[in-house]
Amino acid sequence: MFGVTKSLLRGVESETDRELMALRGATAWLNSPPLSAESLRGKVVAVDFCTYTCVNWLRTLPYLRAWAEKYGEHGLVVIGAHTPEFGFEHDLENVRCALASMRVTYPIAVDNDYAIWNGFSNQYWPALYLMDAKGAIRFTHFGEGAYEESERMLQQILGEAGATGFTRDPVKVEARGLEIPADWNDDASGETYLGSDQAEHFVRNAARLKLNEWTLAGDWSVGRKAVALQQPNGKILYRFHARDVNLVMGPLKPGTAVRFQVRLDGQPAGGGTDVDGQGRGTVVEQRTYQLIRQPRPIVDHQFEIEFLDAGAEAFCFTFG
Repeated sequence: MFGVTKSLLRGVESETDRELMALRGATAWLNSPPLSAESLRGKVVAVDFCTYTCVNWLRTLPYLRAWAEKYGEHGLVVIGAHTPEFGFEHDLENVRCALASMRVTYPIAVDNDYAIWNGFSNQYWPALYLMDAKGAIRFTHFGEGAYEESERMLQQILGEAGATGFTRDPVKVEARGLEIPADWNDDASGETYLGSDQAEHFVRNAARLKLNEWTLAGDWSVGRKAVALQQPNGKILYRFHARDVNLVMGPLKPGTAVRFQVRLDGQPAGGGTDVDGQGRGTVVEQRTYQLIRQPRPIVDHQFEIEFLDAGAEAFCFTFG
């Protein structure tokens, strides 16, 4: 996942659809029959690389939905290339349900084999590629932000293709929940993976955690990508500095539910969209859960999530 932004404006290139040819590698399509370079010729195309648990991508989603709605009748085709990060994101039903709940109606190319990712030589979630009617990439943006810059370039490419009748005012979006932009000015905690492959800042039996350190309490097994709770009442504790705390997690066994309690500095804490006013919630599916959203002033806090039942699996913290 990628929070820092980077944009690249490209010059007008010769006619090519080399990258779009990679769409042939999609393992499935959602919201659309299969699309190809041939069927897209003459269209302006926005290819957006995503994976449904990525909070950086989730915060760009209101703009993608708005662009698809505003410019779709003027020749724009927005395509989401869903390239999974975690194993459960390969599950087509998981992807289908998640994107439906996010009100994603534009075409999604399921990229389980990374064929589209590799065809674009992509490295990031999210990543936006704007392509003209000849299939040439004219603009790229990696990470969040640069929405007006991206939309201006989108309008320019549409105009070059002969599209008219759309207003030049940028879209207005209404973000909610996980889609609300991060408070970058007061976020001193970064993405933290819990599995052994990428885990950082883990400490054992810490009486007091330092900023951005975390620990486990209870009967946990540590896998390469996640930690899994074997007995009830296991905890994950994290010392953080941010407005939001999010956790990618799910039940070990599909169809089961795991109750949890969230606390800040030892006290029940609400505010996140996936907890009630007393910080209580239930893990029922594999996705990103928003557990803390707090008002200013932002200071260091000790976050704690206690799983009241066995069978929870936790992958990654993100903040905002």
